[in-house]
Amino acid sequence: MRATAFSACVLIISLLEQVSGNKAIVGKYGETVEVPCDKGNIKIEDIVIVKWKYTKDGSNVDLLTKSQTQNASSSQIAEYKGRLVLTQDLSLQISQAKMTDQRTFTCMVVAGADILEFPVDVSIEKAPSPPVITNQAKVIELNKLTMLAECASKDANPAADVTWLKDNVPLVVDGKVVITPNVQKDKDTGLTTTSSKLEYAASKADMNSKFTCAVKHKSLASDLVSAPMTFVVNYPSETVDLQVVSALPIKEGDSVTLKCVADGNPPPTSYNFYIKGKKVTIENSDSYTFPNVTRADSGEYKCSLVDDEAKADSASFSVMYLDITNATKGKIAKRLAESFEPTLDVNAPEPAQVSWTKNNMKLSSKPRFDKLKYSDSGVYECVVTMNEIVKKASFELSVQGAPIITTLTKKASNGGKLLSCKAEGSPKPIVQWSINGSNASESSFVNGLITYNLTVIPTGNLTINCTVSNELGTYTKSIDISTLMDDSSVEKRAEQPEDSKGQTQVAVGVVIGLIVAAVALGLAYWVYMKRTREGSWKTGEKENGTVEESKKLEETQSQKAEV
Repeated sequence: MRATAFSACVLIISLLEQVSGNKAIVGKYGETVEVPCDKGNIKIEDIVIVKWKYTKDGSNVDLLTKSQTQNASSSQIAEYKGRLVLTQDLSLQISQAKMTDQRTFTCMVVAGADILEFPVDVSIEKAPSPPVITNQAKVIELNKLTMLAECASKDANPAADVTWLKDNVPLVVDGKVVITPNVQKDKDTGLTTTSSKLEYAASKADMNSKFTCAVKHKSLASDLVSAPMTFVVNYPSETVDLQVVSALPIKEGDSVTLKCVADGNPPPTSYNFYIKGKKVTIENSDSYTFPNVTRADSGEYKCSLVDDEAKADSASFSVMYLDITNATKGKIAKRLAESFEPTLDVNAPEPAQVSWTKNNMKLSSKPRFDKLKYSDSGVYECVVTMNEIVKKASFELSVQGAPIITTLTKKASNGGKLLSCKAEGSPKPIVQWSINGSNASESSFVNGLITYNLTVIPTGNLTINCTVSNELGTYTKSIDISTLMDDSSVEKRAEQPEDSKGQTQVAVGVVIGLIVAAVALGLAYWVYMKRTREGSWKTGEKENGTVEESKKLEETQSQKAEV
């Protein structure tokens, strides 16, 4: 009777558990899974027996049993040998979880007269491996449905989902996209491999597109994505573009390349170039080069496909040039006070800028001279620019004239006289002094001016000539110098010390006395001559007398003066 009641109780509890639903847990493949024993309000010390079991082919299979008086003992089931552990709270630990562990485990507890069962549904998850792309196509044709690649992700549970993306956007199956998925389970491990084939009809825009496959799985925090792949799409050329390859502006002497570009893939290897009306076929290249263009190369050019000349394009370019003609160049000799204006003609397709310099100093305008001066001599350069083209022309102007002496001066110097002869002329005058001297020197010859210096020691009253000359003429100027009173002696006297002034005054007095005596003697002689002439003339004779009388009178007077 008691046994019948116990069986009924167990049946009722089992039915209640089934109605209410089993507890479910998820374990990780290859890791330890702990299956809890939900004992309700039953205390562990009240439990007489605990048993773990599962159902296989409709029969119960005992895994592990423990009583109050005996330690836990495991059944000799090969697949669980060494993998089971009973914890202190009666949970079942299963190490190295496998797909075969994905079942319902039941914890049966006997406490007094009560027998309770607690079933737990265990599922095992396995994250898939990263996706691998195989069977990738290298070249595909335009708008033709072609199998591009196959993507696979292995060893997952549950099975993974594989999706295809183009430039990170999921592909949608349509007439251009065909996706064929496939799922296979490994009979040994129970894990699944998911693969997917992609067929695609490419367009020209897909030449640079990046295709990837992504794997989605419930155990993954984010999708696994393959490395991107690209494809070569072959298609015939439909358009041709002619490009002018050169830095702008194009100048004479530059290298200019015409490049013919077609949109086909692979691109053509040969092109026709039409150069000044002549067709030139270039093999294994898309370019035609002018190594050294001139203004005559300006114009329109054309290129086309070799096998389809109707597919062509044209382009033009202009060659910039700059000419300086009729320019004053070289060495130019002009006379002083002459008028002069250099010539310069510019030939260019656009306005040019002209600047002038003299001896590397910028001028405000083009040089023009109504009356040339020596200071106008120099090196003149004009710089003409237009669109980064630069041309230069230069000339050296020499203003020439016969030399003249502007000043000739003297001053005391080291017991002598320092003579300075300042001359003007071009070419550079050379100097010649009429006396030898020392310390001869000359200044720099600048703007037609030069100064020559000479030191002389006079021994008496002298007249010294300074003569300057060049190939155009000669000029002489004189100056008097003396050892007596002159500007130099005055200057020298002013510089004498106080104790020598008396001696100087005495010397001056002697000189003045001599001068007065000479004047008196001359006056007496004049009076004497006058009286003598008056006594020899007769009344009624000519005032001046005869020539013979005059000569005789002069001889007589001369003899008297000597006595």
